[in-house]
Amino acid sequence: MDTFSKRRFIIAGIMLGIAAIFVLRLFSIQITNKTYKQFATRNVLRKIVVFPARGYIYDRNKKLMVYNKAAYDLMIIPREAKAFDTTELCRIVQLDRVELRDAIRKAKQYSYYKPSIIAGQIAPEIYAPLQEKLYKYPGFFVQSRTLREYPSKSAAQVLGYVGEVSQSNIEKDKYYRSGDYIGVTGLEKAYESELRGIKGVNNYMVDVHNRIKGKYNGGASDTTAILGQNLLTGLNADVQAYAELLMTNKRGAIVAIEPASGEIIAMVSAPSYDPNLLVGRQRSINYGQLVTDSINKPMWNRAIIGTFPPGSTFKLVNALIALQEHSLSPFDRYSCSGPASTPIKCTHNHVSPLAMR
Repeated sequence: MDTFSKRRFIIAGIMLGIAAIFVLRLFSIQITNKTYKQFATRNVLRKIVVFPARGYIYDRNKKLMVYNKAAYDLMIIPREAKAFDTTELCRIVQLDRVELRDAIRKAKQYSYYKPSIIAGQIAPEIYAPLQEKLYKYPGFFVQSRTLREYPSKSAAQVLGYVGEVSQSNIEKDKYYRSGDYIGVTGLEKAYESELRGIKGVNNYMVDVHNRIKGKYNGGASDTTAILGQNLLTGLNADVQAYAELLMTNKRGAIVAIEPASGEIIAMVSAPSYDPNLLVGRQRSINYGQLVTDSINKPMWNRAIIGTFPPGSTFKLVNALIALQEHSLSPFDRYSCSGPASTPIKCTHNHVSPLAMR
């Protein structure tokens, strides 16, 4: 075989080897390695979590005490985000640059591929201009949710409030993700699993400008959000409001109980606060002012965490029980020696012994 033929076979072998390498690489990319497929999918497909409306809270007469209103969150997927005009975005969502930078940093720390909140609880009047400009910000999208609304300032400590989940909440319950909301105190916390509902997921096709073009696969892969359950309480909103009126400019607590069933008709802690202060974008500022109010301590529910001496009025309860059990008669007298070493003691200067009638 001459030299030319040998060279031809060598070159052909090299070409076949290169072709084989390309084929194997293509097989690896397209068939066995799903990374690039996932990248491509993310570029055209967006999964948007549908948050269910939280359950309403009613009093015993089905009078509405807590309901919901619409709000929006500006979300980011750090992996998809590109350089953008921070000044314009901050102006639209009413956020300063420091807050925006910190929010993006926290989002990257949480996950490059999962969505995180950049600006939460955006009002409807801000949502409209933001939606028009959103195509300029790849990796950003708006997610709708509901916020709590209180028709009156009544029963703040009993109803409780909703706040953003902590890392410990996420670790304890896989239902939650960063930016979710959870009942923090009161009935909102006690009945969290019933009130929160079940999330759904919508899958959308998006174009190169990050604009939604329609449902993926006709919505066949979507899941429907399930609304939270409504809560019917034993409270009487009118009695609650009247009891709070009685405690105006006072410190203390009132608890009204239905003797036959043990249901709580009213539970008042004073001083109190407007529960609507802990809703919306000013929530953090308002919360800081309330929790640092060391004089009034409005965040305390004195009805359940305060320790108060029962006072002389409780003597009537003991006396009535003793009379009912025939342990005493109306003609008996009871000796009161005044202050003692017990934790709760009599401090009144009255005659002794005391008559039962």
